[in-house]
Formats: sequence, structure tokens, C-alpha cells
Amino acid sequence: MGAQIAAHLANAGVEVHLVDVDAATAAAGWKRALALKPDPLFTPAHAALVRTGAIGDADFSATDWIIEAIVEKLEPKRELFARIDAQRGARTIVSSNTSGLPLASLVEGRSEAFAAHLLGTHFFNPPRYMPLVEVIPVAATSEETLARARHWLEVRLGRSVVVARDSPNFIANHLGLYGLFKVLQAWEQGPFDIDAIDALTGPTIGRPKSATFRTIDITGLDVAAYVAGNFARSTTDADLKRLFTLGPRVAGMLERGLVGEKAGQGFFKRVKGAGGSSDILVLDPATFTYVPRTPVQRPALDALRDVRGGAAARIKALLLGTSEESAFTRATLGDTLLYAARVWQHVAHDIDDVDRAMRWGFGWELGPFETIDAVGIRELVGAMGAEPPPLLAEALAAGRNTVRTQPFLAEPAELLVLAGARARNAVVESNAAASVLDTGEGIFAVELHSKMNAIGGDTLAMIRAGIARAEQEGVGLLIATQGQAFSAGANLMLLVMAAQEGDWDEVDAMVRAFQSTVLSLRDAQVPVVNAVNGLTLGGATEMSLHACAVQAAAETYMGLPEVGVGLIPAGCGTKEMLWRAANRRASRQADLLPFVQKAFETIGFATVSTSAPQARELGFLRDGDGVTMHRSRLHADARALVKARAAGYLPGHAPAAIPVGGPDVRAALDLGVHLAHRAGRISDHDATIGRKLAWILSGGDVPHATEVPESYVLDLEREAFLSLCGEPKTQARIAHTLKTGKPLRN
Repeated sequence: MGAQIAAHLANAGVEVHLVDVDAATAAAGWKRALALKPDPLFTPAHAALVRTGAIGDADFSATDWIIEAIVEKLEPKRELFARIDAQRGARTIVSSNTSGLPLASLVEGRSEAFAAHLLGTHFFNPPRYMPLVEVIPVAATSEETLARARHWLEVRLGRSVVVARDSPNFIANHLGLYGLFKVLQAWEQGPFDIDAIDALTGPTIGRPKSATFRTIDITGLDVAAYVAGNFARSTTDADLKRLFTLGPRVAGMLERGLVGEKAGQGFFKRVKGAGGSSDILVLDPATFTYVPRTPVQRPALDALRDVRGGAAARIKALLLGTSEESAFTRATLGDTLLYAARVWQHVAHDIDDVDRAMRWGFGWELGPFETIDAVGIRELVGAMGAEPPPLLAEALAAGRNTVRTQPFLAEPAELLVLAGARARNAVVESNAAASVLDTGEGIFAVELHSKMNAIGGDTLAMIRAGIARAEQEGVGLLIATQGQAFSAGANLMLLVMAAQEGDWDEVDAMVRAFQSTVLSLRDAQVPVVNAVNGLTLGGATEMSLHACAVQAAAETYMGLPEVGVGLIPAGCGTKEMLWRAANRRASRQADLLPFVQKAFETIGFATVSTSAPQARELGFLRDGDGVTMHRSRLHADARALVKARAAGYLPGHAPAAIPVGGPDVRAALDLGVHLAHRAGRISDHDATIGRKLAWILSGGDVPHATEVPESYVLDLEREAFLSLCGEPKTQARIAHTLKTGKPLRN
């Protein structure tokens, strides 16, 4: 875990000295971290910021922050802290990544200055991808230390911080483990099998798709049992001790080593099926063998599909219902909600941090108190047949049926740029795909909100409307989404329908409209900034290539994957990658081929970045584009960038001419396509696409290396795109991708 924390510090541009008992052990730990998938680093280049060594060589006096992540035992940690106490700098923060040991016991015997700079920083695993960090101050921790640590974690590292009390397992693991073992307890008692329970405890109630048993397989049943054992030993509550006592099914799995993915088998087991396909079997707890899975068929679950109102409404229907599934939900989720209401003051300073911890640490769509308020206190305690805990009783006595008196905000209000505008009823134009919002100070925003934010005619219309509004009434425009993905790219359904009907005029009109709108982002009289996050593919990347600037969340996955559906980027993307390739040369006389070759490979291999920094390496982001480590700060950062660019803004314009390499460059690119085809690495249709891409990137029908206008390259894009749309194999690829979400290699 220490090596993964070091990796994420390096992602933030921080120099890290990763030390262990000796240099060899530290180096081995770092090597293991670098081999992990998914990758803990944004790019391989970030590894250079981490150096390994022996603890005896560490210079604690010249360090801003020391993070301890050694074995989860009290005495070794105390010994290490004694050493650090004697050597640390006057303002050095010291934190422990303990997942449950009492911080107060770690600070015993240490100096006052050490105690003032000590706190717990419980990172969730893996640190790059799990946003939650629980910060646990001790009684002596200074306010300055807490503030500095929060700034580091939230702004520099992009983590979501809650301040927890120094209690066993803090907030998220305390409540998460309680809920998990209530489900295991119900499974031990029957009558629900593994797949039925996962169907009840996943997206149905606003939880991740991995639900209960898939989650345990990922984290490890042995890990869950170990943490539960520590919990049981640390409490005097007889009911908790009973809950965390392993039942015969779980104990039997542990005895047989059926602990999850790392053992190759847990609650599920992946095996090779007929024809080399992969099948997933499920555990039969009666025999501890694996059997084929059967579809979950339960009328009560089927009925939930018709319940409107999202997870909150489904949870309420389950908790208040009369079915077996409702009884199960009351015994598990309902009990967990009442438990959270009983113990919240022991683990947190306010109920908001409880909800945030469960959202950020366990992926709950609704935190415990959000859920209670959605169901209603009277309804919940009535269904549970239980005395309400003091917090709920006080609310009822005050005449309320909810815990909160104000709406819950998971993030600070100042960061909620789009949601804040909507709350003020500042929607100035809207259609099914996007809306134009007035965020104040003359800064307008286009919010994308269709399914996966696929870009079609409605999206383009709102972008044009947003630009016009900002030019006439404001100073700049932000394009963003509140979704997990900025956009999956162009709406392929509209395209394939027109292509299959042979309506080539319609396809040509679609491409021209897309190209025109993309260029308008660059040529607008006000700055247009794209705030991108998550999947930013195809047409969404082409839009970003032409915005005056991009503010990207660190976890942004950009690319031009059109070849996967048998096409080439024709929304100005191929043109822009050619232009950027030419501009990377040290001089106009430098050879164009190596730079065009890289653009050809990036597009031809459908390369998608695994982070925003890698998107910069691939040429999708410029040096002046920003990266926001914390997703929740993205829109505020992007809006600030619009504001900064607005003063004295000079609109973009088409390049005077684009250098192209002509027949020599095309021959080199075509040779690569030929060799890959002959080696069997690409199909006939891949080769066709590759040659058309080479034709565009080399300048088409020019006799030699020369310069051409932008409009000429855009014509080449459009001609190649239309030609490929007419290919049956391209239409088959598009149809397959729309149906399965996966590419077809034909």
C-alpha cells in the first residue's frame, strides 16, 4: 500500500523517497507496484519522481510529509514513530495509514511537537482510483496541521477527505463492514443464494455492480475476515462480537483457501468454457464446489424495474414491502441504517461526513442518512418494528420525518457550477441532449446530458446556441457534463441508419455540420473551454482539440477510436492531429515523417489515453491545457480558466497553411499498413482504413511535399468518411458496436 501511495504522490508531481527496512525490500515493493493493473501511475514518466532506499538513509528532517504504511501492528509503528520524533523537521507532518489501530496509542510517549503534527490518513485501496481518504486527528493535532493535510490531500492529490474520529475502523470500514456482515449473516441463514443476494445488493439499491460477493472476491475474503476479527476484539458490544463471528459457510471457505480473485476462486470462479470462452461459475455452499450460474428469477425484483424515482424509490419499495426480498432488505440494509443512526457520533463529527464516506469509500449512491430521509423516519422505524435511535427520535419529536432540515451537498456549493446554475433556474435554452446555462459573470455553460452524451444534431445545436449567447451577452463559454463520462463520441445510430438507407446527402450534411460546429469552438469571439472527464472519445476529443483550452480531470480517457467502427475521424480530428504533428518539428525544414507517423499510429491503433497526462503525451492536450486532480473541482477550475482567458481574448483562426509530406510520406505509411497486413496483425478492412488515413495525413493527391489549406484537408476527411460509410464491413462494425458495446474485427 505504501508503494501505491508513493505512486499517486508522484502522479501529483511530488518527489517521493520510498523507504523500507532495507533498500532491496523497498525496490522490490516498488517493482510490484509498477506491475499492478490498473496502473497506479498516470504515465511511466512519473516513476522517475520516486526513489527507493533503506529507512536508515532517510532524511526525515528535510521532508514535508512522512506517511507511515508499515505492518498493521502497534509496536513496530510505535518504534518507527520514536525514530521519526527524534529526526523530523519542525513543520514535518507525520501521518499513519493505519486502517483501524487507535491513533492515540501511537502518539503515547511522543513529544508535544510530534503529537501536534500527527494524524491518521487512511487511504482507500487502490489510492489512484478510490477517492476517499479518512483523516483522523488526535487530541493534540494542531488546526494548522489538519488544514495543511487537507489541502495536500484535496487539492494536490485530488482525494475526497472526511474527518473521522479515532474509533475502530473509522467511518467507512466501520459501517461498510457492519453492512457486509449483515449480508453474510443472512446468506448463512438462507434462503437466498449468492446471485440473488448480489441482485438485491447492487445497483438495485444504488450500490456498485460488484454488489456484495463480487466485491469480497476482489478485496479478499481473508482480508474481510481479518478486519472483522480486529473489530470483534476491539469492541465490548456482545451483538457486534456475535455479528463478526464467522459462520460455517465463511469459515469453510477460508479453510479451503476460497478467498477470491487472488486464489482464483472465491464466491465465483472463472473457467475456460467451450471454444476458449470464459465462463463464471458460482459457489455451492453445501459442497464448496462450483456450479453453473442460473438467471435470478424473482417477481419482487422484476417489479422494481417499474418503480420510478431511482435507487431511493427502489430502496423504499423494498424496505416497506411484504416479500421475502423485503424481509431480507430490512434485515440487512434496514438494520445497517438504524445502526448508523445509533453510532454516528462515535465515528464522525457530523452526519454529512458519514454519507460522504460511504459514497466515496464504498460507492454508495446514497449515504445512510440520505437513504433514511428518502424512506422517511416514520416509515423506516415502522417497517423495522424498532425503537428509533436518539437522532431519529429527536427528529420525530420535532415534527420532522427526515434527519436533515437542509438539502445534503456532497461537495461544497462553490464547486457545483452546473448544479448551482440549475438550482437558480438559470437554464436559458435546452433540448433533450444539452442545455445552455448562465453560471454568472457573463460565463455561460453548455451542459451535455444525453445517454453517454453521444453527440448528435441536438448537441451541436446547443453548442452553437451557447457560443452565440456568450458572444452576444457574455465573456466566455464552458462545455461540461455532470456525468461520469464527458462523451462517448458521435451518435452512431443516426449515422448507420442514414448509411444503410444510402442517404449519402444526409451523411455528408451530418459531417459538414459537425466540422462546422467544431471549428466554431476555435473561431468563437469569446474563449470556449472544454471541461472533460472520464470517457472523452471520438467527436468529443475533436471538440476538445479545437476549444481555446481544455481543463481535464486527471482521470480522463481521450482518444480517436473511429477505426474500431470502420471509420476515420472526420470532425476535424485527423486534420488537427496532422497540424499538431507538423508544429512539433523543431523547424519548418525538419523531416515531417516521424511526427506524422506518430499521429498515424495514434489514430490507426485507436489509442485512448489512460489519464490526462498521457493524453498530453499523445497530443490530445496542449501544454497550456490544465489538469484537475480532484474531479469535483473540475468545473470550478474550468470556469476560472474561462474567466482568465476572457480578458483581452483574441479569437482563434484557421492556420494559413498545413504542411503535408505528399507521396513520400504516403509511401512510408502505406508500407507500414502492408507489412502489418501481411503479418496477419490487421484484417483486409483494417488495411483499407489504414490506406485512407495515410491518404489524408500525407495530403491526398499532391505531387510532392507542399502546404495546403485547412479546407482541403477537411474535404479529404469527409470524402474518406463517406467512402468508408458505404463499406458493408464498416456498417457491420457500427451495428456490432451499438449492439454489444465492443469492437468487431472483420
